[in-house]
Amino acid sequence: MDTILPYALLCFTSFFTLTNPLGTMPVFLTMTNGLGEKERRHIVKRATIISFIILIAFTFCGQFLFKFFGISTNGFRIAAGIIILKIGYDMLQARYTNTKLKDEEIKAYADDISITPLSIPMLCGPGAIANGIIMMDDAHTWSLKVTLVAVIAVVYILTYIILRLSTRLVKVIGETGNNVMMRLMGLILMVIAVECFVGGMRPILIDLIQESRL
Repeated sequence: MDTILPYALLCFTSFFTLTNPLGTMPVFLTMTNGLGEKERRHIVKRATIISFIILIAFTFCGQFLFKFFGISTNGFRIAAGIIILKIGYDMLQARYTNTKLKDEEIKAYADDISITPLSIPMLCGPGAIANGIIMMDDAHTWSLKVTLVAVIAVVYILTYIILRLSTRLVKVIGETGNNVMMRLMGLILMVIAVECFVGGMRPILIDLIQESRL
């Protein structure tokens, strides 16, 4: 229990911040402008389910991909740390998303925006996938693996609820409140990214020092 609780907290904080449903709200409202509540509910439900399936698939298949392509875990941690650091920095600047939609693009996405861009890359982007693979690598017991899957499920359930209530939440939180929350989550994400980067760099440096002494 002493190991599961901190691990679950770290998983929840990192995944919720990377999924960033609060930052996705303005873009979601823009893309679904003019649609009814029934259509919005269908889009959110499908997007969260697809994102969950994709993230779980990459989380469990990550180690196989490492072996297949000959990628080291430490190298991936460094790369993931850089990716997550960039996302955290953008959030610290209160940038909602890297995806910019024009009026004609919104119409093009209307048929299936639940997959692209809402699910990929907004709710399940490279940062979330990289974080899932790293967290699975740290889950050395079945209890931690179950905890990881449960936390991911909880995060996407919360994401579904937040996006379903997005029209009300935007009015309550306001633009200023949303920007403040974005910056706080971005700062937390940058700290996690630094820890991830250092965790991957440390064993590499130790190996280099040991080889230099031989």
